[in-house]
Amino acid sequence: MESTIMNETVIETPAITKKEESAPAQRSLLKFIILSILTLGIYPIVFYTGIGKELNRKLTPFDNRNTLNYCLIFFLLTPLTAGIASLVWFHHMSERIGAELLRRGYEKGFGSKTFWVWGVLGALILVGPLVYVSKLCKAMNTLAGDRANA
Repeated sequence: MESTIMNETVIETPAITKKEESAPAQRSLLKFIILSILTLGIYPIVFYTGIGKELNRKLTPFDNRNTLNYCLIFFLLTPLTAGIASLVWFHHMSERIGAELLRRGYEKGFGSKTFWVWGVLGALILVGPLVYVSKLCKAMNTLAGDRANA
């Protein structure tokens, strides 16, 4: 705190330090669905790009891995590989989240198996991908809220 004296009145102003961490993003399935509809499908690209950036920022110091930017996957590699690149990206991203949850002491409830069962095979019953996004949101909210083990 810095103090400034003006007409014998002490006014304390906070010293500007490095950028304070903002509150963790609270992700939810309902928000995902509503914003996906309102933005005509643009929000999922923003959603997954944000998850990739957050994983790189928080997990790379521990696992020395890097998640590719989702925009690169979505716009360039997925069309070139007939969709295989996005499957690989989701597999690795889900496995990375599951490994970090285990490292922080949570029981295994999310991982690449979650993606393949709910995200891919669950598409046969139409609601599977929504279940996957819900589980992904819960896992990311857990990682974002668990500052003690970060």
